Amino acid sequence: MSSSEQSVAFIGLGNMGAPMVANLCAKGFRVRAFDVSTQALQKAVDVGCTAAASAVEAVAAADVVVTMLPNGEIVESLLIDEQRLLEEMPSGALLVDCSTVAASTSLRVHQCADSLGVRCLDAPVSGGVGAAKAGTLAFMCGGTEEAFAAAQSVLGAMGANIFRAGDAGAGQTAKICNNMLLAVHMAGTAEALQMGVNNGLDPVVLSEIMRKSSGGNWSLEKYNPYPGVMPEVPASNDYAGGFLVRLMLKDLGLAANAGNISDSKTPMGDQAHALFQQLKESSEDAQDKDFSSILKIFQ
Repeated sequence: MSSSEQSVAFIGLGNMGAPMVANLCAKGFRVRAFDVSTQALQKAVDVGCTAAASAVEAVAAADVVVTMLPNGEIVESLLIDEQRLLEEMPSGALLVDCSTVAASTSLRVHQCADSLGVRCLDAPVSGGVGAAKAGTLAFMCGGTEEAFAAAQSVLGAMGANIFRAGDAGAGQTAKICNNMLLAVHMAGTAEALQMGVNNGLDPVVLSEIMRKSSGGNWSLEKYNPYPGVMPEVPASNDYAGGFLVRLMLKDLGLAANAGNISDSKTPMGDQAHALFQQLKESSEDAQDKDFSSILKIFQ
C-alpha cells in the first residue's frame, strides 16, 4: 500500500511528535492528528494534517495509529483503562507506540491489542528533536515480524535506522539501555570539557581533539554540551528545547527498575541518575532544560 493510500492517525504532537508528523505529511501520508493542546494541533494542520476533535475520531478508519506520549500512565489510560482507544481502532489496524515506557506497560498494550485483533509494535525512538526534524530517527521495535514488516513504510518516513529488537516489549528494553548509556556519556563528556576549560583549554579545540580521539562519542559528535561549540544544539540556546531533564530522569528511573528486576549491576547508570537528580534540584526550571545542561553541575 502506497503512502497516499495509507490513512495514519497520529496522537501526541509534542517536541518529538510535531516534526515526526510533519515528515509523514511531507512523504505523502494522509494524517489525521490529535493532541490535547490546540496550539500543537494547529501546527500539525499547518504542515498538512487533518485535525481530529478527539483521539477516538482520529483513529476511526485508520490503517496505522502512531502514538507519542509522555509516560506509561498516559499510554495505559488512553489505550486501555479510561478512553479505551484500542477498542475504537479497526480490526487489523496497526498500532505503533513510540512512547518510552516500561516494558511491562508495552506488554500490557500488546496483550490488549492482540485480544482485539489490532496488530501492535512498541517502537520508542532515539536521536532527539534534531533527528525527528531531519527524518533520521532510530526506531527500536518490539513485536511480531509481521507487525514490524507492516510498519516499514510509516517508520521509514520518519527514521533512517529501524531495528527489530525482539518480541513485545523488546523495543522498550533496548531504548532504556540506550538512554542509560546516553546519560553516562553526556555526563562524562560535560565533566571532561569543564575540567579542560578550568585548566585553560578552548572548549572548541578540546572537543575536536576528543572527538577525533579515543574519547569520541555521540555527545561530542552531534550534541556538544558546552555553549558555543555547536551553534545548532540546545547548549548554544540556553539549553532550551531538546530532550528535557525530566524526561531523561524518567528514562533513568525505568532503567533502574529494569536493572533491579533483572538483578543487573548498573553503577554507572545509578551515578548518572543521581547526577541528573542533582541537576533537577539545582533550580526551579532545571527539569525543563535540555539534558545536556548537566554541564552546569560541573561549573
